[in-house]
Amino acid sequence: MINRVKQVANHLTVCKVVHEAILTALYAPLCLFGLLLAITKSANAQITSDPRIDSVLLEMSQAYKKTDRAKLSSLLPQVMGHPQEAWAAYWELKARLEEASTSEVLSFLSRYAGTYQEDRLRNDWLLLLGQRRDWGNFAAHYNKYRMRDDKEVQCYALLVDHLQGTSSLTNTTPAERAAIVRKNWWSIRDADDGCNLAADRMINDPNAATPLLTPHDAFVKARIATEMNRKRAANNALLIVSNAGKLLRNEELLLEIIRMASSNADGAAALLSTKEAGFSAEQRNWAWGTIGKLAALNQNSNAASYFANVSKDSDLNDDTLGWKVRATLRVSSRPNWMSVAKAIDAMTAQAQKEAIWVYWRGRAYLANKELASANAMFESIASVRGFYEQLALEELGRKITAPAKPAPLTEAEKANAQQNKGLQKALHAIAIGLRAEGVREWNYSTNLTNPRGTPGGMDDRELLAAADLACQREVWDRCINTSERTKSFIDFEQRFPMPFQQSVVKRSKEIGLDPAYVYGLIRQESRFIMDARSHVGASGLMQVMPATARWTAKRIGLTNSPLTKSTTARPTSPLALAI
Repeated sequence: MINRVKQVANHLTVCKVVHEAILTALYAPLCLFGLLLAITKSANAQITSDPRIDSVLLEMSQAYKKTDRAKLSSLLPQVMGHPQEAWAAYWELKARLEEASTSEVLSFLSRYAGTYQEDRLRNDWLLLLGQRRDWGNFAAHYNKYRMRDDKEVQCYALLVDHLQGTSSLTNTTPAERAAIVRKNWWSIRDADDGCNLAADRMINDPNAATPLLTPHDAFVKARIATEMNRKRAANNALLIVSNAGKLLRNEELLLEIIRMASSNADGAAALLSTKEAGFSAEQRNWAWGTIGKLAALNQNSNAASYFANVSKDSDLNDDTLGWKVRATLRVSSRPNWMSVAKAIDAMTAQAQKEAIWVYWRGRAYLANKELASANAMFESIASVRGFYEQLALEELGRKITAPAKPAPLTEAEKANAQQNKGLQKALHAIAIGLRAEGVREWNYSTNLTNPRGTPGGMDDRELLAAADLACQREVWDRCINTSERTKSFIDFEQRFPMPFQQSVVKRSKEIGLDPAYVYGLIRQESRFIMDARSHVGASGLMQVMPATARWTAKRIGLTNSPLTKSTTARPTSPLALAI
């Protein structure tokens, strides 16, 4: 157990060391490679376009983000005929969709039939039809909707079947519909209309002898939303059960405790201790579980003791149970394995199949000297595919070795990938600066469509060929992510590429750092995207915050470096290219 904990802790230490070392050792050569990378991408692009029109398209992209309808409408004629015309048309229509006529929408869907943009706009249109309660047109469009990955749209479809007493849209039984609505509703972070409406109709159904959903489902939604600081979503859930009387008042007090726990777990625990007599056993367990989880997230040493107050683990959801396991393992080198086992056993069947929980359940069996059960758990996940899978190999006494390479791609397989219009459009979009749009088009082409025109995504050989195409174009994130989706074989060279190899290896050795640590960190943080920037401002290959980069640069003596300036967000700065 101590060795396992040290393995995890060492990762954090390595990150700090790498950040400091790489700033000084690698930023200069990577600047050069960044320039070469941009040139290479342009040279390798199969779809070509006029750079002047590319600029107009990028201008439209910015106008869309600002909801500048006038600018979008005025620029659209200039990009007609461009390889990314469908994106421009989508932005222009989406920005005014609420006022657009049905004929305009149908014209767009017809003009760009079969494209990602067609299905994307149909998704948006379905949401609008649902908000308008136009169930007839919703049903007509839902049958043509290919992605089916929008939870709110799915809730609308389930609601239509519920209201009409049929299964024509979703092919589900009433019980299945309720289960999907519940799951989707609880998992959506922000306030939504579709799942909230479906839940309302299933809780407050005047025609049902036994409603498909209960007030408790609304209370759980409010608790989850409160924990995530989504006040409107919580209020919407409570409005559904506004006539719940004393139960509602108790829930409001419970929500107050959850809100406090987000910033002060110890204070919330003290308040709960004085109020828990007025709660049901389920409410007490949820409250202690939430306090334990939020304490664990903040590295509060009292987390395990708060979880110990939970009398029935099945009252908690999978996420909270996961944090209970983590908190229990952190307490000491000899954790309470019975508590670990009970928490994992209380998870849903789907969660129990996740490699992390399979591994720790096996460790719990091992601690209880149930060797056969432990080995069965380890055998079920043992492979080189992931961290816990490799730990399972070690527990079974097997060496971790690289898997055999898959059979080389044939020229025909490579040609099919090169001729795939969706993949080519995606790579072109990324090359001209529309990375987010390119990634969406790529994922659509690999995950939801395939060259055979049958439902579902590409098979393993097609994924391998698509990943190879991305590798050849040096679009490393698509190379890695696509290769990781193959199930029947593993290509380690694709999954763990080594861009800038000569420079990284040479510099890493000069400062006594294993290049594997450098590559592992870059791969995890940015997938080798040179200009990667997170929503909190971390940037570059290493995803370091600007303030951290400036502090590190000063510490290692780069006082005259651009790294110490406040303008680190400039795309040409060493910070954006090096880290």
